[in-house]
Amino acid sequence: MQNIPKIKVGVVAVSRDCFPESLSVSRRQALIKAYTDKYGAEDIYECPVCIVESEIHMKQALADIEAAGCNALCVYLGNFGPEISETMLAQEFDGPKMFVAAAEENIGCLSDDRGDAYCGMLNASYNLKLRGVTAYIPEYPVGTAEECADMIHDFLPIARAVAGLKNLKLISFGPRPLNFLACNAPIYQLYKLGVEIEENSELDLFEAFNKHDGDKRIPSVMADMEKELGEGNLKPEVLPKLAQYELTLLDWIEEHKGSKQYVAIAGKCWPAFQTQFGFVPCYVNSRLTGRGIPVSCEVDIYGALSEYIGACVSEDAVTLLDINNSVPADMFKADIEGKFPYTHKDTFMGFHCGNTCSSKLAACSMKYQKIMARSLPVEVTNGTLEGDIAPGDITFFRLQSTADAKLRAYIANGEILPVASRSFGGIGVFAIPEMGRFYRHVLIEKNFPHHGAVAFGHHGKALFEVFKYIGVPTDEIGFNRPKGMLYKTENPFE
Repeated sequence: MQNIPKIKVGVVAVSRDCFPESLSVSRRQALIKAYTDKYGAEDIYECPVCIVESEIHMKQALADIEAAGCNALCVYLGNFGPEISETMLAQEFDGPKMFVAAAEENIGCLSDDRGDAYCGMLNASYNLKLRGVTAYIPEYPVGTAEECADMIHDFLPIARAVAGLKNLKLISFGPRPLNFLACNAPIYQLYKLGVEIEENSELDLFEAFNKHDGDKRIPSVMADMEKELGEGNLKPEVLPKLAQYELTLLDWIEEHKGSKQYVAIAGKCWPAFQTQFGFVPCYVNSRLTGRGIPVSCEVDIYGALSEYIGACVSEDAVTLLDINNSVPADMFKADIEGKFPYTHKDTFMGFHCGNTCSSKLAACSMKYQKIMARSLPVEVTNGTLEGDIAPGDITFFRLQSTADAKLRAYIANGEILPVASRSFGGIGVFAIPEMGRFYRHVLIEKNFPHHGAVAFGHHGKALFEVFKYIGVPTDEIGFNRPKGMLYKTENPFE
């Protein structure tokens, strides 16, 4: 995957000067060995210059991990730790950071080698709050070398998302279509997250597209498309224009990313797009998203942002779907009831015209946009990538700014069932435990739009920590509550 950060965590051990420094040294060494034995050495760096006991040591350690190319920090309390210098280190480090602490190894250490990091973590958290520093602290942050190694590894997807957002430019083309007020995008929170926004006209995009007419690279892009589509290449006549459009977007990204390293796009796809460009952009959107460059539909800026977070967390392709339609009762009875542990209200169908990349479809083919073709010539609606989305675990989620510029989010782990859709577009039969209640008391109650980002695999744990880290209040992170755990607005009298 391109367009997402590669994380290297600098591990800095700290020690309070009334504790033996050697305790932090040996515990740091054990932690690094445990990590590299299990996960390899690529993602981690052991700061060797000092154990941080003072502000001077803090400066030395900071310079060392920065020189080593670390873009994430793990402050490791080998013992109680110096609450001032260790939190100053987190304050001065420009990147995602976490704190973990060493557990006591055995009975023998309790006499002379007791570290008291269990206590030190309390002071660290207090001082982080005093300094206004955000840091990731695991659910239970005190552990053996092996347990702390696992905590650092769990931090990687969180760090990727946080670092990615800080270096992201979100490029949009055109205003959202009529009757899509739900895709509103107050930009205040984007700036607070460190995301740069570049809003362009559809005319700007059309001009750039026309300048790519006859581009010498078009045949090679077409060949790549033909290889990807295989027998599904049912609309070969539209491939030259799609290749021209793909090159237009890729060149725009390179020319406009400016000071940022990463890019996501919120693109216009109707109603005038088809008649002027002569195709729909769905397939191109799928190809870029499959490489780690999310392209959302209908100028959904927070949809593109959500997709980008999902790509960073999962290191995989994502998609953006309408939470679209209910599963017909006869389909549920024939294909789901008694075969899977879900009620009818736990199921729904996620759909979009054709923006899901080929690697996430059970089979795919190039077709036309059936809904648009009801009012337009079919030939200008070619360009969708259609097929049932492959079954497997998924996470449905979204980060959104409300109309009054407050962040809120939702996350739900679920799965795509191995049930044929009997429909069109990129579509799948989804199942999320207690989806009916979640739909009513989170999606509707909290005014979320119809688009949801889909990450492939269960990534709810990491996404929850990402949303906390970037400042979403925990009571504004909705999730599908299990049966018996009521929502605030849920009627207790069933």
